[in-house]
Amino acid sequence: MRNLIYRIYEQEILRSLKNAELPKHVAVMLDGNRRWAERNFGAKAEVGHSAGGRKIHEFLGWCDELGIPVVTLYMLSIDNLTKRSTDELRDLLRIIGEVAKDLAKAKKWRVRLVGDRHALPKDLRESLELAEEQTKNLSGLHVNLAVAYGGRNEIAEAVKQILQKHSAEGTSIDNLVQNLTPELITEHLYTTGQPDPDLIIRTSGEQRLSGFLLWQSSNSELYFEEALWPDFRRVDFLRALRAFGTRRRRFGA
Repeated sequence: MRNLIYRIYEQEILRSLKNAELPKHVAVMLDGNRRWAERNFGAKAEVGHSAGGRKIHEFLGWCDELGIPVVTLYMLSIDNLTKRSTDELRDLLRIIGEVAKDLAKAKKWRVRLVGDRHALPKDLRESLELAEEQTKNLSGLHVNLAVAYGGRNEIAEAVKQILQKHSAEGTSIDNLVQNLTPELITEHLYTTGQPDPDLIIRTSGEQRLSGFLLWQSSNSELYFEEALWPDFRRVDFLRALRAFGTRRRRFGA
C-alpha cells in the first residue's frame, strides 16, 4: 500500500515537472553510506559503501529518463585518502573501481574522472581511465566521478597549469596578469567544457559543500536531503527537481 502511495505521489510530481526547466547539470554528494550500514545492520562501512555503489546505476537511470545531460558524483575527497582508516579506505577504493567498470560495461554513459589522478593508487587510476577510454565516444549522459577530489586543489592545479603554459611560451608576468580571467581558469578545471552544476544535492542531512565544486558552484542551487544515500529514492530526487524549479535564479544579480 505504501509503495502504491509513493508511485501516485511520484506521478503527481512528474506532471508538475512536465513544463518545468530541469537542471542541465546535477551534482550529488553521496553522503551517509557508513551511517546506513550502522543503522541497518550494525555492520562495517563496507556494507554501506557497497549499497551506495549499487544506488548509482539506479540514480543515473532516473537522470536518463528526465534527459539530464551531465551528472557529477562526489565519491571520494582528497582528504579521504589520508584521514580514513586503512581497511575502510581499501574497501572504498575497490568499490569505486567496481562502479567504474560497471558503468563502462553498461555502454550507456560517458565517464570522466574528476580529481587528482596522481593521488590515486595505480590500479584504481587505471580502472577509472579505462572506463573513460571505453565510453568516450558514447553520446549519452556524461557522468563525472569525483574521486580524490578537492575544490581548493582543483583551483590550485588550474592556476599551476596556466603558469606552466605561459612560462613555456615565454609570456611575461605582466602579460599573464592582463590575461588571467575567470574564463581562463575555468578552461583549466577538471570539468572544462561542461556547464556548471545548476543543482547540487547532498544526502544524509549534512548542510555544507565540503570543498565540492567550489569554483563551479558559485551560482548553483543547493538542496539538502535527509535520506542517507543508499535510501535515496526516485521520489526524493523528483522533489529536489521540483524545489529547483520553484526557485528564482539570480546568477549573482
